[in-house]
Amino acid sequence: MARPVPVDQAAPQPEVSVVVTVYDEVGSLEELYRRTTAALDGRDYELIFVDDGSSDGSFEAIEQFHATLPSDRAVASDLALFRMDGRDPREVLLEQDVIYVGGGSTANMLAVWRVHGVDRVMAEAWERGIVLTGASAGAICWFEDGVTDSFRPALDPLGDGLGFLPGSFCPHWDSEVLRKPVYHGLVDSGRITPGLAADDFAGPVFEGTELIGVVSSRPDAGVYRVLPGGRADPVRPTRSP
Repeated sequence: MARPVPVDQAAPQPEVSVVVTVYDEVGSLEELYRRTTAALDGRDYELIFVDDGSSDGSFEAIEQFHATLPSDRAVASDLALFRMDGRDPREVLLEQDVIYVGGGSTANMLAVWRVHGVDRVMAEAWERGIVLTGASAGAICWFEDGVTDSFRPALDPLGDGLGFLPGSFCPHWDSEVLRKPVYHGLVDSGRITPGLAADDFAGPVFEGTELIGVVSSRPDAGVYRVLPGGRADPVRPTRSP
């Protein structure tokens, strides 16, 4: 377990707290860290990593980030569900403004969450208005169902997402060649409910359960409504950061 950084209780609280859940994401952590700290540059922020039992060196990479965050503007911390340190995950998570969930195995991540009650905490966070977001597995998990490679080197329905958002979700629409035919086939066969697909670097934005638009950090990246009959209707973007 990375050592929590001592915090002066009398010091001003950070303006923004961001939680990032991690499961075997060592290959993408550096870029995620770079983009997150760049987006928060100039603000007082807290960046908390939740390690869901990674075995690929993600935990060691997180420890290195503790030494690089600017101590005058940020509080470095992490919450590991396998290496328990006595802190209450509920208290840590519900103190945040934003909870970002990384990629990895959606099924394994949700299984760990359910053992530790994190699924219930996430529901409470959502009801309180804390921003929930993520990429890949971290996007699928909020929906009722999704297209995942959690079970084998192929794509299948997840079957048991958290269900905060209706329908299904499929990431990597433009970057993985099998995503489109598999998702269309699952929807057409009735094995999965219709839903949304997103290109890399784009995502749907919800207010409660209402889809209100799309954000994208790449001009040609989009989000699509996937419907029976091979339809994939673009969702109109509302903002490009």
